[in-house]
Amino acid sequence: MNKLTLFAGIACIVTMFALSCKHEPEELPGVTNNNNGNVVTGGEQACSVDTVYFQNKVLPLLISNCAKSDCHDAISHQDDIQLTSYLTIMNTVDVDPGDPNGSELYKVLNETDPNKIMPPPPSTPLTAAEKNIIYTWILQGAKNNACNDCDTTTITYSGAMLPIINTHCKGCHNPAFLSAGLDLTAYANVSNIAQNGKLMGTINHVTGYPAMPRGANKLNDCRITQIRNWIAAGAQNN
Repeated sequence: MNKLTLFAGIACIVTMFALSCKHEPEELPGVTNNNNGNVVTGGEQACSVDTVYFQNKVLPLLISNCAKSDCHDAISHQDDIQLTSYLTIMNTVDVDPGDPNGSELYKVLNETDPNKIMPPPPSTPLTAAEKNIIYTWILQGAKNNACNDCDTTTITYSGAMLPIINTHCKGCHNPAFLSAGLDLTAYANVSNIAQNGKLMGTINHVTGYPAMPRGANKLNDCRITQIRNWIAAGAQNN
């Protein structure tokens, strides 16, 4: 046996052993996992108006509208689809980077068959603007990216609170899907839980309060500060 053949045989054995012992989440082409098993490019730079960022827009939208109980959360994962992180999304549902119309993740949003459309009735369908977020993200390569889009200096209900509610909460707390009997599409309801302490308790994952967003990580520090500052200023409808 020559040295080249021997080396190839050893390499093959080592590779087989390594694969048999691998217990880490599957990595995707062109990305490298960080300590949390998810790749995030950027996160500190200012957001570009021409880019849709996965961590800022796409993931919260999918968690709020699709990763609900008995749907595509970590426990239920209906049809073996889990929409709770970049890796679970890319590994369990068809996403073809650069081709939204060929991606199942986008196609089901536009289905007319009530048995196929997502989110399924009676959940409220995604708006045209929300569908466009998914479309543009896939078109731009379905990257696991992020940017710094949080400002804690000027806090208003319309400018800061409403976007947070619409992105992270509305999918589970709307007239068609009243999780915990709570509709957060109405200012009065948001104001009520803000002023009785429930809102801060849930988003801070305080013991005794249901952790929100459900099935997802806590809101980042900047978002929590925005909410705290809005409440401290009187929780106004401004």
